Amino acid sequence: MSSTAVAKSIALNYRNIYILPTRRGLGFVMLIALLLLIAFIYNNNLVYLLSFLLASLFFITILHTVKSLQGLVVSKGHNAPVYVGEFAASKIIINNPTSVTRYSVQVGLDKHTPLQTVDISAQQKLPLSLAYKADKRGWLVMASPAISSCYPFGLFRAWQRLNLDSKALIYPRPSMQDCPLPEHNQGQDQQGNAQKGQDDFYGLQSYQTGDSIRHIHWRAFAKGQGLYTRQYNGAQSSEIWLDYEQAMAGNQEERLSIMCRWVLDADEAGVAYGFKLAGLILEPNYGVAHSKKCLEALALF
Repeated sequence: MSSTAVAKSIALNYRNIYILPTRRGLGFVMLIALLLLIAFIYNNNLVYLLSFLLASLFFITILHTVKSLQGLVVSKGHNAPVYVGEFAASKIIINNPTSVTRYSVQVGLDKHTPLQTVDISAQQKLPLSLAYKADKRGWLVMASPAISSCYPFGLFRAWQRLNLDSKALIYPRPSMQDCPLPEHNQGQDQQGNAQKGQDDFYGLQSYQTGDSIRHIHWRAFAKGQGLYTRQYNGAQSSEIWLDYEQAMAGNQEERLSIMCRWVLDADEAGVAYGFKLAGLILEPNYGVAHSKKCLEALALF
């Protein structure tokens, strides 16, 4: 398989593994050359013998270094979506279907990032994660990592660049503002005011002295977002609509952040909510699948 071909898995073999001497290997070559020079000048058979022994070790190491990767199969795993500002994990799975343990296998992005060094037992599948900083929403295309090995003596480095077309979806950063859920139960063509009471979730507001401790939004407090209390209304239906046009902010990204916060808060409160974003209309619903559709729409807007 070509090293430049995009694939879901890559089988490492003699045809797609590259190998070059390391600095230690180049130093080893210089040592052999120096010993040969000494043996030639002094006509010393023992030094000749030592030189040829080290040269044999040098060339045999090429084969063993390549064999430390040959036969491994690398595939991409599932990359979970994250929010802007978090670290996305590029997951890869290294499968060793052979009966030989592979030692000191290294995986990393480039020479500027730390390498992960692992031993892979025979018949073992080993999952690894590489972290990428998510700086903006949308699809984050992961850089191609490299798998390499300098086993056994560090004289050579064998490697292969893993072009697995790995990517992760990045959601907008949830707003840190005080942005309670919309106060109106809105249909696509109508909306009605909801009266505050004690039955159904109404929204969030900053904590006021005297608010019930049972209504404190502990999850937001634990994240350092401030102290909020849940507000409830007396309507029998807690169905609301989350509309991009109602998100009041200075720019598009801030409005999307507010929408993201609304989706998370409504989902946590178990409120059925509809979703409107630039022509996309999702009927009121709740649950993981519904919130995922909303967050994906915000990420790809």
